[in-house]
Amino acid sequence: MAPGDLTTPTLDVLVIGAGQAGLAMGQQLQQTGLRFEIVDRHARVGESWRRRFDSLVLFTPRAYSALPGLPLAGDPDGYPTKDEIADYLEAYARHFALPVTVGSGVERLERVHGVIRATTTTGRVITARAVVLATGAFQHPGIPAVARDLAPDVVQLTPETYRNPQQTPAGRVLVVGDGATGRQIARELSTTHDVLLSTGRPRRVSPERILGRSLFWWLDTLGILRQPRDAAVGRWLRRADPFPGKHLALDRLRERGITVLGRLTAAAGRRVTFAGGATAEVDVVVWATGYRDETDWVAIPEVLDGRGAFVERRGISPLPTVTFVGRNWQWSRGSALLAGVGADAAHVAQHLVQILHGRAGAALPDETAAAVAAGTP
Repeated sequence: MAPGDLTTPTLDVLVIGAGQAGLAMGQQLQQTGLRFEIVDRHARVGESWRRRFDSLVLFTPRAYSALPGLPLAGDPDGYPTKDEIADYLEAYARHFALPVTVGSGVERLERVHGVIRATTTTGRVITARAVVLATGAFQHPGIPAVARDLAPDVVQLTPETYRNPQQTPAGRVLVVGDGATGRQIARELSTTHDVLLSTGRPRRVSPERILGRSLFWWLDTLGILRQPRDAAVGRWLRRADPFPGKHLALDRLRERGITVLGRLTAAAGRRVTFAGGATAEVDVVVWATGYRDETDWVAIPEVLDGRGAFVERRGISPLPTVTFVGRNWQWSRGSALLAGVGADAAHVAQHLVQILHGRAGAALPDETAAAVAAGTP
């Protein structure tokens, strides 16, 4: 196909995102014969992991921190670092010779006469019969509105911008959000700073090992990692949202001198207020309050609800040619984990083969190709 010739879509499938979800999707698509490409906005595969805070260690052991087809080297019962995972993902792409284009984010995604049309940050236009949004579950830190009420000289960080205690300004630090990330950051900062931890709903902290076996060995062996989100076990896990690491239990954190408080309710200058009425003055705030989707770049109304959030069921949107991989609880607890994303990728790949079967390589009618080139609906 000559450059600029749009009588045939560039690809059968465009995969957006070259993190764990996108690479798992690529490994599955490679077995289908469909023409596909993976694009990523970062300059290197695995870069989103490299940019996380220095001491980050996964709570899944290496045996459960690998994608299909390539084990993660090292002690299978040990816990990998974030740089180890970044290097592993880069090696995974090389191992399977996946067609990854880095430094090429997608700034607009639309559907033109039944064809997916992606405009990249480099100005390149890619057309495809179908698309997989593999941008993952953890895109942009969610910062609550109360952050606007803090004084300008209060330093505000997120898990994306926090690096280590040495680079954190002196003074009292408030960590908002007591999931695994918030508790890890609070625990680390407690060696050098006066730390407050603002909690939310009750969280369960599980042991890392039970009867000499990794917790994840039990979850895998008993099938709990694969339980659907709507099954009884899946519903319980979503409510409880447990994570392993007894050293992160609130009592253990209190023993390290961390002041554990309730939900943050208000801020005024340097003073913050918590549920129950407690107040404190702070110098630094770390927002570990979860992540949100950014959907403004997706101009396909069929895949968005009235609030602009993505709509999908097990990775399939109401428009069957628009699919997802790597979303939190897309199907099971494992959906957003290295250990479980491969199963979701296989399901989506099977779906794409079914809907694209018999049409791979078929040319578009001339009028449709012209509309795609012009970007008209």
